[in-house]
Amino acid sequence: MIPPKAHFKNAWPYQQDKMNLPVNDLEASVPFYENLLGFQVLSRDISPVHKATLGRDGIQIGLAENGGDPSQEGCFFEVDSVEKAFLELNARGLKKERSEMDNEIHGQTNWKVFYLVAPDGLCYCIGERQ
Repeated sequence: MIPPKAHFKNAWPYQQDKMNLPVNDLEASVPFYENLLGFQVLSRDISPVHKATLGRDGIQIGLAENGGDPSQEGCFFEVDSVEKAFLELNARGLKKERSEMDNEIHGQTNWKVFYLVAPDGLCYCIGERQ
C-alpha cells in the first residue's frame, strides 16, 4: 500500500537544464522515474537525441541521451512534506533509512532533505523548507 503522496512543488537542476538531464540509456532509465518517483512520461522525441519529458504534480524534467555525464547532474525537488515523500518513495521501493535525512541551509533557507541516486547515475535531493 502506497501512503499519501507528497506534492512535488519545484525542480531545480544542479547545473543548467532540468529538461536535458543526461542518461546513457533512456529506455532503461524511464521505469525508475515512473515506478519509484511517480513521474509520468509526457512526451518522447528521437531527434536530435532520444529524449523523454516526465511530469509529476505540475513540474517537469527531461531525460536525454545527450552525451553528458549523469554522475555530474541531477535536480533538487522541493516537496510539500519531506516525510510524506520519504514514506511514499520507500513504499515504492526506495529502501532508505530515516537516519539518512538531514537538515541543510542553502542561502537563507533551512531544508530538511534526503538524497537518492537513480540507477542511471543522476543524483536527486528531495527537500522541504523548514
